Amino acid sequence: MTMLDDLTTAAAWPTAYPQGYAVVDVETTGLARDDRIVSAAVYRLDAQGNVEDHWYTLVNPERDPGPVWIHGLTSDTLEGAPLFPEIAAEFAARLDGRVLVAHNAIFDWQMIAREYARAESAAPVRQRLCTIALAKQLALPLPNHKLESLAAHFGVEQRQAHNALDDARVLAEAFRPSLHAAAEQGVRLPLLECRPLTEWAASPAVSPSPYPSSPYRSNSWRPSRKRPACPYPNPGRYEKGKPLKQGMRVAFSGDTSVDRELLEDRTVEAGLHVATSVSRLTSLLVTNDPDAATSKTLKARSFGTPVVDEAAYTQLLRDVAPADG
Repeated sequence: MTMLDDLTTAAAWPTAYPQGYAVVDVETTGLARDDRIVSAAVYRLDAQGNVEDHWYTLVNPERDPGPVWIHGLTSDTLEGAPLFPEIAAEFAARLDGRVLVAHNAIFDWQMIAREYARAESAAPVRQRLCTIALAKQLALPLPNHKLESLAAHFGVEQRQAHNALDDARVLAEAFRPSLHAAAEQGVRLPLLECRPLTEWAASPAVSPSPYPSSPYRSNSWRPSRKRPACPYPNPGRYEKGKPLKQGMRVAFSGDTSVDRELLEDRTVEAGLHVATSVSRLTSLLVTNDPDAATSKTLKARSFGTPVVDEAAYTQLLRDVAPADG
């Protein structure tokens, strides 16, 4: 009997690990803060990652469905689907008391939290686990951190990519061996706190922007908070053509199509430091308007700080190099 077999017994399983998981996937109309969920799936797992049941629903977003070529859900398909408030209670029951598990979990959590905020409610989720972060902690030999690569590593067949039910199934099947590998190696799970959104007041009209606008106040989604210190030393400036490295200091300036806090959370989860200002120590400035005369862009020019736009930064975030050992 192997150590992994021993871990299947309740007595041997790490008591510090959560007692249940909700593996989630949502398909959406886009990536911005005012985009909506068009379908959602949940696989409920026990403490050891075994599937208990699963659930799937379409959701009428009350707007254009967005990238139909990705998720395959047309306006006609979604016309008779329930509105989010009509499925909110069932969705909540499947999340309640469990750790939300998703591939790039901050995105799924933000989309879910916003839907509940619009419904003047809150999702019963206190912690989330990102399978990208877990794969990095386990040092899995993946060519990249796409779901298809994680699935291939564990021999899980993908039948319909970007279908919420199939993506949730694939992730559930890949999460179980990841969870067991973490237990076998004594790895601490990368659990992060989920803060329900408590405000959803509409904002007054604003001037047009080239990026998707939000009907919500810019500070309405959750209270500001002090982020924990980055555990890695600053390796210096970003160099074009090379990957980001854990510990780099990243600053943001101007409007972004993806919610700023979502981008900042993804930055922190990747092992990078979110800088509130630009200095000689800043590794990279992310802005969609590098010619704007903001204090950050002006300082970046004076210091020679590298600048990339949001799209390039999002690509860089997919494969951040580990800190020097």
